[in-house]
Amino acid sequence: MNLISHLVQRRLKLSPPMTRDVVVQRDLRVPMSDGVELLADRWAPRAGGEGLPTALIRSPYGRRGPLGTFMARPLAERGYQVLFQSVRGTFGSGGTFEPMRQERADGLATLDWLVKQPWCGDAVVLFGVSYLGHAQWAVADQLPSQVKAMIPVVTESALTLEFLRADGMSLETPFGWGVLVGTQDRPVPIALLRQPIQARKTARALWTLPLGRADVAAFGGRSAYIQDILTHDADDPRWDGFDHRDRVADVTVPVSSIGGWYDIFLPGQLRDFRILQDAGRPARLTVGPWTHTRLDNKVFDEAVEFGLALARGEQPPECPPVRLYVMGEETWCDFESWPPTGYAPQRFHLHSGGVLTGEPPTGSEPDHYHYDPADPTPAVGGVRMVKDCGRVDNTGLEARPDVLTYTTPALEQDVEVIGEVSAEIWFHSSLSHADVFVRLCDVDPAGRSWNICDGLVSLTDADAPRCATIQLWPTAHCFKRGHRIRVQVSSGAFPRFARNPGTGERRATATTLLAAVQTVHHDPARPSAIVLPVRATH
Repeated sequence: MNLISHLVQRRLKLSPPMTRDVVVQRDLRVPMSDGVELLADRWAPRAGGEGLPTALIRSPYGRRGPLGTFMARPLAERGYQVLFQSVRGTFGSGGTFEPMRQERADGLATLDWLVKQPWCGDAVVLFGVSYLGHAQWAVADQLPSQVKAMIPVVTESALTLEFLRADGMSLETPFGWGVLVGTQDRPVPIALLRQPIQARKTARALWTLPLGRADVAAFGGRSAYIQDILTHDADDPRWDGFDHRDRVADVTVPVSSIGGWYDIFLPGQLRDFRILQDAGRPARLTVGPWTHTRLDNKVFDEAVEFGLALARGEQPPECPPVRLYVMGEETWCDFESWPPTGYAPQRFHLHSGGVLTGEPPTGSEPDHYHYDPADPTPAVGGVRMVKDCGRVDNTGLEARPDVLTYTTPALEQDVEVIGEVSAEIWFHSSLSHADVFVRLCDVDPAGRSWNICDGLVSLTDADAPRCATIQLWPTAHCFKRGHRIRVQVSSGAFPRFARNPGTGERRATATTLLAAVQTVHHDPARPSAIVLPVRATH
């Protein structure tokens, strides 16, 4: 009995494997075009492994320990052999690790080497989550004929760039990732023991002023990646080589994309799927109630039902191209496209007294709140990579004086919302630089407020009234009869988003924090609203 195999099956809630007897061939040397060699491990069934379809996984996080056990083993037990490679400059592979810059050239060289191996067979499937999925997009428009499918999971073709919008920087996730890759070369026992300590140091470092010194505060050294995210916006030439959006439409193999409603890369993943659909490429999309780090067995089910079927020259089980988990209803629904048809934008207007309704506002005085970046509005749940992410109770957050809320009466019928969500908030500040954060929540009959999706925009010239347009995360949620729809308005969610110091200084060098009085208007001339893609159900 293989105890590890049984543990993996139980932990991941997988179907029984075809075999539990797998072997690992360690440290295969894969030559790159510049002569550098990358190391890879080959997982395969002990008997009959040669010639099976090969799942290619390319990772910067190592290929052994839990990662190999929980990612490569399940595939090798269920009909694949697996080539698990450490990318350049990581875990024994030669060269220098420059995040995301070398994955195209190295990925193409790896594929060229792989299909020439006598054990490879005639079918390859690209598989992986997050960075491992981005490595798929880097080569997606130039695949050899042996590649039969791609399965990118919680990832997108322009990784990192969504975090670095000039009109709203996400700080916590890219900074935390920079610390992760900056410390992961420590010996495994030491790294595991230090994880809780490092997590606390990273959290404290996010408060550092200036932020340009935060990497040293977090782990005692400089990180080129962290310095880059602090000094270069998404459209800066520094990020050339990160963006593979122009390759997506040229993919010729079927793609099954798996994402989560609370995943950090969801908007880009949905964009990639739409590009595939618009180009007439064979693609399907699954989005569940997941965060970036909390998925379920759907990932491995898809590797078998979709990827392995195509690798064998068979058609996967027929299903509609889009499968979405509708929160609130807590059920899966099938659609023909993203965003699905049949959902029309409906405006829910902010009113005085904290009221939210479908009726336009009448004359009323604006609402005010005080925002202090020295005591910033905290990030609670939502799109993050920390323990308490995803859907959480927002009651404590909404009790803060720097958070405004607007709530409908109890709903007389279900309101189903599926698609892109936005808000138009008439806003001004006592300072010229300010942020507007908007969150959509579902208030249950017990009065608990659960976050559904949110977004933030940074404004300049905010010291005069203007309409701020905020793009929230996409969602699929049913507000049930008897529940209430709530909108929060504030000026931050730290440390998910960087603090706006109010001075206009650059984020890497800012040292002064200015408090501000923020104003939200909701009158006929300045009607603030959230715009929901609604299909009412009875």
